[in-house]
Parts: sequence; structure tokens; C-alpha cells
Amino acid sequence: MTDTSNLDTLERDVLSQIEAAGNEAGLDEIRVSALGKKGSVSLMMRELGKMSPEERQVMGPALNGLKTRLNDAITARKDTLENAALDAALASETVDISLPVRPQPQGSLHPITQVMEELAVIFADMGFAVAEGPDVEDDFHNFTALNFPEGHPARDTQDTFFMQPDADGNRKVLRTHTSPVQIRTMLEQKPPIRIIAPGRVYRCDWDQTHTPMFHQVEGLVIDKDTHMGHLKGVLLDFIAAFFETDKVEAQFRPHHFPFTEPSAEMDVKYERVGQAVKVGQGDKWMEILGCGMVHPNVIRNCGLDPDEYQGFAFGMGVDRLAMLKYGAPDLRDFFNSDKRWLAHYGFSPLLQANLATGLS
Repeated sequence: MTDTSNLDTLERDVLSQIEAAGNEAGLDEIRVSALGKKGSVSLMMRELGKMSPEERQVMGPALNGLKTRLNDAITARKDTLENAALDAALASETVDISLPVRPQPQGSLHPITQVMEELAVIFADMGFAVAEGPDVEDDFHNFTALNFPEGHPARDTQDTFFMQPDADGNRKVLRTHTSPVQIRTMLEQKPPIRIIAPGRVYRCDWDQTHTPMFHQVEGLVIDKDTHMGHLKGVLLDFIAAFFETDKVEAQFRPHHFPFTEPSAEMDVKYERVGQAVKVGQGDKWMEILGCGMVHPNVIRNCGLDPDEYQGFAFGMGVDRLAMLKYGAPDLRDFFNSDKRWLAHYGFSPLLQANLATGLS
């Protein structure tokens, strides 16, 4: 039993198998057959208990040495196989990083997204923050708090998308404007407030200049000393920046909105060149947005004292602004998912709107 010649033979056989292993799976099979629980070396080590002390003194160190050398050989072979596999992968998966992934950039920003970014940049420069709210609103935020009386046409199901009544008989509504965001802001924040509220709105309408879902941006300023002069200055600066012109001639016509008093519509002088509108030239007037001083009832509904606080609000259609500035003739095309239309009217996502180098 103390003859170690069998160990030498076993070691040569296993080492030759290790050296010949062509992959890690085959190498692992050799490891299990030699060093696993039922492997040849492991079975020989179990026989040590049956040997005399003198025999164990010879065979014990011999078997442990054999096990160590086989483990070292397996580890070395595994490293060699892994390096060879990595070299093969690198050789077969080379990429010339000096070439573009695509011959031309793919995809573009939708004009509505572009205009939204332009609006945010312009009003941020004036100190406005961007506020958002839910598309599905309740009656209080969408109508009551905004001074809409019972029986107002906006509450008619022919003009507004109402949800099914809940267990208490209350009906949610797809917001008809982003003014509920103004209400939520006044309820949650203390003045001074200066925000714009861009987002989707919904009304029952569908023609060349109206769609059931469209986009609005509304602005709100609440402070103690705000007046119509501030409103006019903000809107004139906005029109000049958005249409990228130094010449803006505007007029404010009296109008009526339930949530502002006094209320006005703002017209600007323009000239149409092809499908595009050139603001700051020409002799025609075009209505561009609605505005006014926030109605005292609205301020009161939001828990503020109208004798202490006042402010102004304005709202305009984002889609219509995009049509006017970039010459898109039909609003419905904005929502038709036509890649050809988007390729023509889209904007590069790599060119961020900014006031320093130009909005578009």
C-alpha cells in the first residue's frame, strides 16, 4: 500500500487530460473525475483510515501533494482557456469606433416638444417656475374654484369629457385647461407665486384648428403689487423672444373669462409669408392669447385675501403657437404619427433651445 508508483501514473494521466482539455466544461469534468467526492484521488484518500500509521506517514503527504498539484494544474489551465476565449471574442467582435453608428442621425423632436422647451426657456429667464398637475380633475379645481357658475357652457357634456359618476355621484373630468394647476399651486404655496403650467387639455372638438386633445400653457403671478402693466410687459417680452423679433406691436381688447377681471385678448400685428407667420411686420392683427387680472373670487377660493393679494394670468395654445411659428397648416397632422411629416417639421434633439444662440 505504500507504493507511490500508482500515484505517479495517476498524476501523469490526469495532467495529460488537463493539458488536452479544450474548454472549461471539459476541464471541469476532469476535475470532478479526479478530485470530486467520488474521484480517483478522493477514493484513495478514503483508504488512509485502513492503513497502518507507518503507511499513512508515506501515503498521506503523497496524496495531499498530488491533490495540490492537480488543483494548481487545473487552475492554470482554466486561466489559459479563459484568456484564449477572451482573445477570440475580441478578435471576432471588433468595432471601428472612428465610424458613426448610423450614417445619419435617426429621430427628431416633435414640434410641440420643441415649443414646450422654448416656452420653458423664455419664462424661466423671467423667473417663472414650471408647475404640473393631473389630467383628470374634479369639479372644484376645474370649474368651481375658477369662478365658473352653474350652467356655464364649459360644464356641458357637448364641450367637455366627463367620467362616469363615482359612488357619491361625483364625476371626474378630463381637464379643459391647465388652470387647475394654478388653483393647486395657490392652495399649496404662499405668495409670491410665479409659474407657468404647460400640459395636455381635452375638449370635444375636431377640425383643421381643433383636436379633442391639445396642449396649453398658462401663466400665473400672485403678489401684493402686481398690475396690468406687469402683465403687458411679460407678454410683450414673451412674444418678442418666441418669434425672435425686436418689433412687437400689440393691442389688448376687452374680453370675458370667468377667472379674470378685467379680462383681455392680446392681438399682435403680423404678415403671412407662405404658411409661416411673421410677427413684427405687416398690418394685420391676429389674436394670440387670453389674459387678465385674477378674479378676486378665485383668489378667495384659494384661501387668500383679495384685498391683500392680486395677480395676473394668461393662457395660450401650444399647438397653435407651433403652427404659427413653423408653418404647419393643419393641427390634425400633429397627431397623425406620420414619420414623413415629423422628418419635415421635427427638430434635432442635440440642439437645445436657449436664448443665447437662438430658440430654434
